[in-house]
Amino acid sequence: MDDTAALKKTPLHALHLSLGARMVPFAGYDMPVQYPSGVMKEHLQTRTAAGLFDVSHMGQVIIKAKSGKYEDAALALESLVPVDILGLAEGRQRYGFFTDENGGILDDLMITHLDDHLFVVVNAACKEADIAHLQKHLSDTCEITVLDRALIALQGPRAVEALAELWADVAAMKFMDVRHCRLHDVSCLVSRSGYSGEDGFEISIPADKAVDVTNRLLEHPDVEPIGLGARDSLRLEAGLCLYGNDIDTTTSPVEAAIEWGMQKARRTGGARAGGFPGAERILGELDNGVSRKRVGLKPEGKAPVRGHAKLYADAEGKTEIGEVTSGGFGPSVEGPVAMGYVPVSHAGVGTQVYAEVRGKYLPVTVSALPFITPTYKR
Repeated sequence: MDDTAALKKTPLHALHLSLGARMVPFAGYDMPVQYPSGVMKEHLQTRTAAGLFDVSHMGQVIIKAKSGKYEDAALALESLVPVDILGLAEGRQRYGFFTDENGGILDDLMITHLDDHLFVVVNAACKEADIAHLQKHLSDTCEITVLDRALIALQGPRAVEALAELWADVAAMKFMDVRHCRLHDVSCLVSRSGYSGEDGFEISIPADKAVDVTNRLLEHPDVEPIGLGARDSLRLEAGLCLYGNDIDTTTSPVEAAIEWGMQKARRTGGARAGGFPGAERILGELDNGVSRKRVGLKPEGKAPVRGHAKLYADAEGKTEIGEVTSGGFGPSVEGPVAMGYVPVSHAGVGTQVYAEVRGKYLPVTVSALPFITPTYKR
């Protein structure tokens, strides 16, 4: 019995195999974790030149009000997220998150204002649940359309040069701009965004044209294919949350230190304060503070501290205070990096805590996030 037979495949699956990718199951898909050059080289390739990622396993959804008015679609989605969508300019994208009635996070997502509708990208692991959530709550007033398109991410300091060979106007885009364009004579949607901490782009492509556009980008001497292994180490160095690890229904946006994704209009005293699931808790935490917080963590030495490692206040491991949610080796930092939750009393930069690794208590220092300097084009 072939265990991979039940896994879904992205439109670029055969291309990954032809490039020598090592494939692993991820969120129900057969995905490339690395290519022959390996995770370390792929990571540094993205930081110094450009890396191309297949993120077609993520969900792409159009939300359009039955009235045909953007304002109605925006207000409908605002009932599910604590984000200012009404004030989102056309051709602009914004980070957001679905919250539940308890103020926990159901998923994080990217939201774009396109003409009279919204274009939303959700995480692969939560895709089915997110789509069901949208349909349950918004179907009375909105059409929810799930797109069958590929999605690739081109990330790194040379990404703009590589993409400009196909579409010169891309150089004028700023961080979080979104534009329709033709790449290799294919109608695509390009956003200047990504999840690596580098300048870069995410490109939505018709599924049947994905291989053509991807191959054309891979022809550029500065572009190499990158797998999920380096995608994880890049986002960890950039201090970016992975749903299911660093954020979930047990964490609120304020505890997760992503309250910057909540604009003034949705906060206490704002034009449309509250009105989203869990508003009472979340607004209360914004006003009064939280007892724990997500922080950056730098272990001493070279040994990585992985997710689920327990954190202690003392070197003897007597007082447990939290847990590591993501951890690994940071190739650009040249050392181990991690994130986790600690009490606010231990959240100050420079505070020393201890992580349990194979029965030993290793010193870990609370660090500012991100671990690298992001290069987004503001």
